Amino acid sequence: MEPLSKENTRRFKGIAEAVLFAAGDAVELRALCQILGLEADAVKTLMYSLGEDYADKSRGLRLVQVGDSWQISTKPEYYEYISRITNRQEPTGLSRAALETLSIIAYRQPITRVDIDNLRGVSSNSSVQKLLDRGLIKEAGRLEAPGRPILYKTTPVFLKTVGITTLEELPSFDQFAFGEQQLMDLQKPEDEERAE
Repeated sequence: MEPLSKENTRRFKGIAEAVLFAAGDAVELRALCQILGLEADAVKTLMYSLGEDYADKSRGLRLVQVGDSWQISTKPEYYEYISRITNRQEPTGLSRAALETLSIIAYRQPITRVDIDNLRGVSSNSSVQKLLDRGLIKEAGRLEAPGRPILYKTTPVFLKTVGITTLEELPSFDQFAFGEQQLMDLQKPEDEERAE
């Protein structure tokens, strides 16, 4: 397939942008290919170019990639202003217990609540529930063991919240254990969902 002309590139980027805006949620690569009538490589190139357009510091939106899906969302630095118009109460951040629980799930997934409790040394019931409520984790089936306990894993909301595309981009556990988790903004995943 030959490369798109500048004019066609602008046109297809505009269509992709309109589709992502109207969808309000992540749109998979195969759906974008079907809508645009282009092959996967061409769509990926368009999406990377659109992402560069949104990277401009003056823009209030960003293009978020999660796996082979893309979504338009607001930039985190504008949450304060968005909350003024949405008139919603600012959600509280995650507690230390919830962050510990989320870290264990992110690095050991899929994992049962009993295994999380054993690693933490305390009950994780409320932390697991808070993470489920925020959409940062989800049920991932059941373990083939007595009682068939529920397995938990992270979600695309988790990836989007911490600003990564795949779990392979997580820092090594040693780096994470020594403070890199403080760079991850897990305080406001619901704000972003509201603003999209």
